[in-house]
Amino acid sequence: MDGDQLDIERRSAIRDVDIARLSSGADDACGAVARSPAGSGDNDRLDDRLAALLIGRGHSTHAQVAAAREAGRSLSLPIGQILRARGHLSEAELLSALAQLWHTTIVDLESEPPDPELASRVSPAQAIAAEAIPWRRAGSAIVIATARPDLLATLGAAFPHGTHLVPVLAGRDQIVAAQCTLYGHALAREAEGRAPETTSCRTWRPQAMTRAGLAMAALIVVAGVLFPGPLMLFLMGCAGIVFLCNLALKLLVVAAMLTRPRAPATDPAGARLAVLRPPVVTLLVPLFHEATVATHLVQRLARLHYPPERLDILLCVEAEDDVTARALAATRLPPHMRAITVPEGQPRTKPRALNYCLNYARGDIVGIYDAEDLPEPDQIARVVQRFAEVGPEVACLQGQLDYYNSAHNWIARMFTMEYASWFRVLLPGVQRLGLVVPLGGTTLFLRSDALERLGGWDAHNVTEDAELGLRLARAGYRTEIVETTTFEEANAAIRPWIRQRSRWLKGYLVTWAAAMRQPFALWRDLGTWRFVGVQAQFLAAVLGFLLSPLLWSLGIKAAGFAHPLDRYMPEGWYPPLFAVMLLGAGLTMAVALLGCRAAHLRHHRIYAPLMEVYYILGIAAAWRAVFETLVRPFFWAKTAHGQFGGTHPLADTVRDRQQRPDQSCSASSLRRTTNAMDR
Repeated sequence: MDGDQLDIERRSAIRDVDIARLSSGADDACGAVARSPAGSGDNDRLDDRLAALLIGRGHSTHAQVAAAREAGRSLSLPIGQILRARGHLSEAELLSALAQLWHTTIVDLESEPPDPELASRVSPAQAIAAEAIPWRRAGSAIVIATARPDLLATLGAAFPHGTHLVPVLAGRDQIVAAQCTLYGHALAREAEGRAPETTSCRTWRPQAMTRAGLAMAALIVVAGVLFPGPLMLFLMGCAGIVFLCNLALKLLVVAAMLTRPRAPATDPAGARLAVLRPPVVTLLVPLFHEATVATHLVQRLARLHYPPERLDILLCVEAEDDVTARALAATRLPPHMRAITVPEGQPRTKPRALNYCLNYARGDIVGIYDAEDLPEPDQIARVVQRFAEVGPEVACLQGQLDYYNSAHNWIARMFTMEYASWFRVLLPGVQRLGLVVPLGGTTLFLRSDALERLGGWDAHNVTEDAELGLRLARAGYRTEIVETTTFEEANAAIRPWIRQRSRWLKGYLVTWAAAMRQPFALWRDLGTWRFVGVQAQFLAAVLGFLLSPLLWSLGIKAAGFAHPLDRYMPEGWYPPLFAVMLLGAGLTMAVALLGCRAAHLRHHRIYAPLMEVYYILGIAAAWRAVFETLVRPFFWAKTAHGQFGGTHPLADTVRDRQQRPDQSCSASSLRRTTNAMDR
């Protein structure tokens, strides 16, 4: 046996002696937790001792400790964790103080990993809740590696009665990494099938759908050869019906937005309590190949004005994504922000990552952000306030989205106007009409209990947000649009725009088709009004793009040319058709003008007449969506971030100026800043 091996065994023997000593000489603090959950008095005494220890070591001041005590009165979090979250001491300093307080030692789980057989005695949920992992046996005792020794007793039920649990300390990241190694595979499989099978699209078989699509295409070709006239009349009639459905829905939505007031607060007492005792909020941020965006994201989320001990930010990183992992490793994360590795698996989608990381969420409210997001600093406080003002039936709040690179090019400008129309006019109108609110993928906040009750997200749906909005409505919950804004990077090139939009439209098709597998159940859950609305919101939205070239072909009549439809339709029908189409174009322009009422958006209004031209891109996206729905319905077309000015240092300045137009000179000054950013 060589010297290195002897040295390893010698260190192991020394460690075994240390653990045995801990087991046989259980001190008061350790013994109290090992036998039963500590009462409030025990916790107070432990906090007193820890506070005295930290002050004595010079790690914290009396004022910091007093403030942490005050914050902890309405939060089940030890004083050390609060001081750590506020950045008053490092993790190493906290672990060292806890080791002295609990008369225990600090272990390195990377060099001395937990015993897999022992860890299997504890469920993943128990281990995650306790921020711990069973580590070793020491005689009749079980040694638990933990970052929170105050939670040790919660693991007692996993072992035979009378088993003595002995804590050793380890860093939080090491605990999470060990949990991922031991439980990650099982949790990942659960994340893939978390949503109810009756509403999920995971049972779809792409091969069968491809065959059905080919058969339908062949039928249309045969009908076109044998019956070209009737087929054209049928398709043109379908296009007209879809157009009228979309037009009617838009008219109703705009009218509701303009005439129906926002729902009033129903629980003023709850709102006052939320100010005094703000809840813990978990933010889930899925990342994939975000080398240039990750560091900017950390800086932007650090600007949120909310007590850090009540903010739980989880960066969801795929296991095979070395690019983002390296970027985060080179970034100093705030104490309330941590990276969670999502194990490999299929499908590799955003909702799967969200489902996995939901296991680690500790907030009463769960929010979602994208990698390139720049939220308003007071956004979390506004969301918490609104949740407190309304009843539990409001399970979701959807924030508004805007763009900080709107001056990059014409696509970015049109994208900005489209989102202004959607989030500032159409979605509020949909909400006030009582229809299903198709959620956006970011600046989305949910009550965690409702989210758990629904089964999280459908990991196979590429527009998991819209699908979740439908399930919320089916379960009897309501969604509100909250007046707070997150700024994003507009997708400002044609090919990426089409890829992104095709994913969204594919998700709409998949969501509609999955829900309509049991149409009577959907009707029963939603009622007639919302059931009809779903047909217009999901199906007609896609069909509108697919069939619009048929209607636009009528433009050749205005130019004096003959149309193939002339043989089947009287000339007197054309003027009313043109008038309705002009009404639709005018309404689209009016909605864009209405959406750009905010001061920082007004300079975009001159581009409103181009909205119909911009939507031509949607035709290519819709046909691609149909193809992918039939061939690869679960494929996630990743949107690259940081390509169009999203990581430029001036992006934050643009956002700040957009939110304070009265202090930012004129719109021309704003355009000069954004143009400088783009250059």
